[in-house]
Amino acid sequence: MSDNELGTFIRTRREAITPPEVGLPTGPRRRTPGLRRSELATLAGISVEYLTRLEQGRDRNPSPQVLGALGDALRLPLPDRLLMRRLAKAHSDDHVLCSMATPPVSTVRATVQALLDRLEPTPAVLLNRISDIVTYTSGYERFARPLGLLDGDPPNVLRYLFTDERARVVYPGWERLADEQIAQLRQEAPLQDPHVTALADELTVTAGAVFAERLAAVPTMPAQAGTDLVEHPEAGRLRLAFETLALPDEGLRLLVHLPADEATATALDRLNGRTPGALRAVGGRR
Repeated sequence: MSDNELGTFIRTRREAITPPEVGLPTGPRRRTPGLRRSELATLAGISVEYLTRLEQGRDRNPSPQVLGALGDALRLPLPDRLLMRRLAKAHSDDHVLCSMATPPVSTVRATVQALLDRLEPTPAVLLNRISDIVTYTSGYERFARPLGLLDGDPPNVLRYLFTDERARVVYPGWERLADEQIAQLRQEAPLQDPHVTALADELTVTAGAVFAERLAAVPTMPAQAGTDLVEHPEAGRLRLAFETLALPDEGLRLLVHLPADEATATALDRLNGRTPGALRAVGGRR
């Protein structure tokens, strides 16, 4: 995991935007992709020297005003502005967070469990910050156990996705799902969280480049909603809309799957041993 994610983020966004997009002329002999440092510095109202220090990781504590000016100059959408702010905060807080890192949550309060129980027969699962599966509905168990998702001790979505050969068969959109799970990991925990580091070291060895290259790439915001295609060994092809809800005080996130079409709703009802109609299709996206 890079120790200069903020600098890399700013540089790659600078290189990805063209002069005409920010109202600058495209002159001859441009060798730099996107904007030159001097151009971005002028647009943001900061010195080239300071921008260089930010990109090289020699200054890791830009003020909110500087981050706002860079966001404006780069025409960043809101999710990217939030991500840039999180990266800056993670860098400035790393030394504090590392010493205070607590083990990932492995149990839930009775009220949280009661909330999950109310979601039956929907496939819903609670995950901690390193994607350990903490608890789940019986609907999720019937869905996930045939896939091998619950085989670990504790079961872990990242470990399953990157090291279990069944995952690529189960998920035709494996590449996108892998990208999003890495984005989720980086969103949930500080850069040098020892528990994240331990999992990352393990998967770098067991999964190799497909994991390590994603972890080293420029960070992105994880999708909180969308649609997954699943080739289920017992229920057949499923189109599942998902929603992710954060429980920040618990250090957990709730992932809920809903049928995105009537065929999937019927298949899940059969899987749960219920009369068709217990689950209703909702409109997915993507």
